[in-house]
Amino acid sequence: MNIVVRKIGNSEGIIIPKEVLDRVGVRAGDSLELREEDGKIILVYQDADLAEQLKAARLGMEKYKVALRELAK
Repeated sequence: MNIVVRKIGNSEGIIIPKEVLDRVGVRAGDSLELREEDGKIILVYQDADLAEQLKAARLGMEKYKVALRELAK
């Protein structure tokens, strides 16, 4: 399947066919994480609850990084 990058306002973007979105269970308003790996663009569905949990975990790890480093020894 070929998709063309288009000018959208001051940005550029792609339009993902509805059939593809239906197959992967993504709807308008859902969040996707964009990853770049080995010259490829990968879009990963991001559950809002999971995103909040990961944010809290990162904050906790940053706050207690010295203790976590000691525990890891």
